[in-house]
Amino acid sequence: MNPLQEISEFKTSPELIAKLYEFGIQKNYKAGSVILNENSHIRSIPIVTKGVMKVFRMEDDGREILLYYIKAGESCIMSFLGGMHNETSKVKAEVEEDAEILFLPMEKVSLFIKDYPQWLDYIFRLYHKRFEELLDIVNAIAFKKVDERLLNLLQKKVEMTHSKTLSITHEQLANELGTARVVVSRLLKQLEESGELILGRNKIQLLK
Repeated sequence: MNPLQEISEFKTSPELIAKLYEFGIQKNYKAGSVILNENSHIRSIPIVTKGVMKVFRMEDDGREILLYYIKAGESCIMSFLGGMHNETSKVKAEVEEDAEILFLPMEKVSLFIKDYPQWLDYIFRLYHKRFEELLDIVNAIAFKKVDERLLNLLQKKVEMTHSKTLSITHEQLANELGTARVVVSRLLKQLEESGELILGRNKIQLLK
């Protein structure tokens, strides 16, 4: 099935899907590819049709904090809002899992809003979802311990990859949590000792 046909808002409008492919530019990316950098001008908004992309914020000292993931059928609402207001990007977007992305030029976004109510419904749904995810991030940073945040992050990655064996480094996890690698390494060792997971070379296997 066409990936865009699986998006609930688009199912009633084959014309919208056809227009997205007519005006959009489709590209394939390997994991680790940077799609958007902070302070970059936003020329188009990405719609992920396959794979996973992550969006994060980088601090002046080089630390990162993961904001949310973009899965197949979703777009980056931060790109949409920034592009609509002719602002530069406030976030960085990177491919987490080999991805296929359809880029819709910003000049077509306003046109689609006027002509296709399904497109606006899609944007509003994503806005609501991302807002809730950002609230969860704020809540986690403010009220949850790092070990709980780490385990939640690992479980989220398992859900996305459909595999309990994750290929990831301690450094990558530390970056996504906005903490030090030594902290993550210590917490992972504790989780291994408590029977939550098994550590390998750049691999983590969750047991529960």
